[in-house]
Amino acid sequence: MTSTQLTGADSPLDALPERWRSLRGAGPVTYDEERRQWHVVDHQGVAAVLSDPATYSSDMTPIAPTQEDFETFTQGNFVGMDPPEHRKLRTLVSQAFTPRVVHGLAPRIEAICARLFDGVADRDRFDLVDTLAYPLPIIVIAELLGVPTEDHRLFQEWAATLFGGDQLGDSLDMADLERALEAIAPTVREMNGYVLDHIRRRRADPGDDLTSRLLSAEVDGTRLEDQEIVGFVALLLVAGHITTTALLGNAVVTFDRHPGTLAALRKDPDRVPAAVEEVLRWLPPFPELGRRTTRAVELGGHEIPADTLLMVHLGAANRDPSRFTSPDVFDPARDPNPHLTFGHGIHFCFGAPLARLEARIALQMMMDRFPDVAVPSYDDVTYQNPAVIVGVRHLPIAVTRP
Repeated sequence: MTSTQLTGADSPLDALPERWRSLRGAGPVTYDEERRQWHVVDHQGVAAVLSDPATYSSDMTPIAPTQEDFETFTQGNFVGMDPPEHRKLRTLVSQAFTPRVVHGLAPRIEAICARLFDGVADRDRFDLVDTLAYPLPIIVIAELLGVPTEDHRLFQEWAATLFGGDQLGDSLDMADLERALEAIAPTVREMNGYVLDHIRRRRADPGDDLTSRLLSAEVDGTRLEDQEIVGFVALLLVAGHITTTALLGNAVVTFDRHPGTLAALRKDPDRVPAAVEEVLRWLPPFPELGRRTTRAVELGGHEIPADTLLMVHLGAANRDPSRFTSPDVFDPARDPNPHLTFGHGIHFCFGAPLARLEARIALQMMMDRFPDVAVPSYDDVTYQNPAVIVGVRHLPIAVTRP
């Protein structure tokens, strides 16, 4: 099933495909004089860059602004690391955050979704983000880590500050990043202290939570340091929270703007996973990733110096006509769907299985509970800063009940 007909008022999300087309139209690799960075936009080129960490490093330390609290906070965040450090950290964390652990969360995710929907049982209109998309992944992560229920609110407050993007402009540059780091430093400091205290409590009194399993993970006699565990918790907050929040909001907006999609999925629930993948291709929550060249390199016919910022555009690559048939058609049954939304290579998103699981369960329950779901007015929808994340901040919806 494919859909090309859009309904509803214009949305800022509608401008993104044209931007991605414009980027591709300028060539697979181009240089931005104003921001002093290179852009890679074709599917093959983006995949090649992400597959070669020796040449295109995730460690931005030599060229990015620094902030003391943030540097301490990200010691265990292997997204910004290269081998061999990346391999060591990811291997250790993988011992505790296994596919079995993620799969085992399904019943709890279902219970949380049911409770959140029960909270609006007497309402025919509510904000999907406030009701479901925002609290669901935060609660899942906090429970997974063994954080007490009364402290879940803290995680929500921290996430709102870390990913609000209020300090950033429409396009990221180093000045924007420096301002953002300074603005979020107090939040980072507070979160760092809280998580360190939580780790020390679990070290003294281990439980059956992810924090305790991280403390006991060991490879070749090596264990995670406390501060490295803090960094992984920060990574979970990104991969396990904001991606799911954006994915759920983007799914409901996309389904609403492509009539017949929800009805078709209700008739054939087995198609929900494929529809989730198409939403991920259509509106990737993080449409750009940065890489640093470790040496002078030729790419796309251009000579690029060492220590140069390279932006790889997942959103543009996901609409590459050389890789996708009818790339500007939303096709919830698309197969195959080799989108790059969760990355590629050694940095493939660690939180992808959890985000997919949460999205499938939440969307299926929404369809089971409500025969009809609609966005009554796009004038009431507010959006995230697309320089940080593609998604909605508030999404008022109208529902009907059986």
